[in-house]
Amino acid sequence: MAMSYRPFVLGIGAGLVSGLAGGGGGLVIVPGLVLWIGMAQHRASATSSAAIVASAATALTLFGAAGDVAWAAAGWLFAGSAFGALVAARIIDQIPDQILTRGFALVVILAAVRMVMS
Repeated sequence: MAMSYRPFVLGIGAGLVSGLAGGGGGLVIVPGLVLWIGMAQHRASATSSAAIVASAATALTLFGAAGDVAWAAAGWLFAGSAFGALVAARIIDQIPDQILTRGFALVVILAAVRMVMS
């Protein structure tokens, strides 16, 4: 796949969503890589992980400096998400792309519905 401006633009969008709502990584990058760049779901999930590090670290620097981080909760989230990511990264290759894509879409839809209803 030839490199283009698209991953950079996608990164800007993900960074903006991450900074504003805390959810730019998987919510913007994975669908963008699949739908706009044409990447397979498995590769998009893995590639998204690399990008999330940059956006999370940048946002954390600013939020931390402003005193907006609940550090105890963040520590537990860090530990839990590290464990969950370890398990998922070991089993993702056993899940067909189509099932992974549909599962991702279902989670996003359910989260959106729940947020609208609350």
